[in-house]
Amino acid sequence: MPTYNKTLKGAVGFFFSKQFPKILVVALVVLACVVPASSQSSFERNGVTEMGGNVTGLSIPNVDINITQPRSGEQVAFSVQLLLLLTLLTLAPSILILTTCFLRFSIVLDFIKRALSLQQVPPTAVLNGIALFMTIFVMWPVFNQVYTKSIKPLSDGQISVEQAYKEAEGPLRIFMYNQMSGKNGKTYIASFMKMAKLPQPKNLSEVPTYVIIPAYILHELTVAFKIGIFLYIPFIVIDMVVASILMSMGMMMLPPVQISMPFKLMLFVLVDGWGLLTQQLFASVAL
Repeated sequence: MPTYNKTLKGAVGFFFSKQFPKILVVALVVLACVVPASSQSSFERNGVTEMGGNVTGLSIPNVDINITQPRSGEQVAFSVQLLLLLTLLTLAPSILILTTCFLRFSIVLDFIKRALSLQQVPPTAVLNGIALFMTIFVMWPVFNQVYTKSIKPLSDGQISVEQAYKEAEGPLRIFMYNQMSGKNGKTYIASFMKMAKLPQPKNLSEVPTYVIIPAYILHELTVAFKIGIFLYIPFIVIDMVVASILMSMGMMMLPPVQISMPFKLMLFVLVDGWGLLTQQLFASVAL
């Protein structure tokens, strides 16, 4: 028994000594190096994979880009035309918005959404989609002229890029000038001609394109805001009536918009508001 107790005390003392952690770390490192090698040698197998004669490798095409110096003025002109064409494609969405009736349609649809006190319905993407397809419907004759006079002859090689640009510019210029046939439109054209230090034009041919586009944009903004104001008036009347009724009943803490919005929606649906709105927008565009 004394010998057993001495052995037990010696083992416990070694376990709690300072040398035991070092010996344990060395043992773990040795096991980590020996076990993977032994398992790999015990489970290693040799195998051969053969492919059939009908199997072919994957062919990857070689893509090569050569950059050379232009040898003639035509090559330089072609490179510049290509650069201008890529720039035009980048600006195509802005051109579509600012030189067509999309600007007027989108602003008016946003005005009617705010007049009805609607926050999320219909979403802005839906309104922009409606304005886009309405614009395509209205501008289809103009787009058809651009395609038949400019794009198709250019793709067939009948006209050059400069001629295609002039042919595509003509129908859009006529459309924008017809929209500004009123007094406000002529005022905007005269203002921009004066700022550009150009003589006052007598007809469309004397108005440069860089003048007619900003004048058309301001004209469309003015017309769209006028239509939006007229749309706001009946709904403002409903808001005022509901607010006065709530104040007379002592319900000052209740927001009038929550009470007036159902009545505005019912009025808009009963008078077929979407149909009347689209018809008047189409009628406001002079073709």
